[in-house]
Amino acid sequence: MSPPRVDTLDHLVLTVADMEATVRFYTQVLGMQLERFGEGRLALRFGSQKINLHPAEAPLRPHAARPTAGSGDLCLRTRRPPAEWVGHLAALDVAVELGPVARTGAEGPMTSLYVRDPDGNLVEIGFYGEE
Repeated sequence: MSPPRVDTLDHLVLTVADMEATVRFYTQVLGMQLERFGEGRLALRFGSQKINLHPAEAPLRPHAARPTAGSGDLCLRTRRPPAEWVGHLAALDVAVELGPVARTGAEGPMTSLYVRDPDGNLVEIGFYGEE
């Protein structure tokens, strides 16, 4: 019998300095849905995943050894080509830090754009496919 293993990512946690700015960025720029749960907790839902938000001034327990706003680096997948994202981001005054550039994701070659959220987390928007 083989040992147990994980199958998928359920959620991740971001430590944030400004909850409102973070929610605004992820909902308006990236199209995620705000979810409220528990006792006043916030999360950002997209597909079958979510990002839970912990306030930097009082991270919820248990938490990372050194919860720090702006220390995240994540890649999010999209079905929309980078050219559409470039226009969308420009219309919202969100600077593209890098891209479109060729990258290798979990499933092979993809094209990515890199932006920063309000805390400075690096957010890669990855597209598998041809433009």
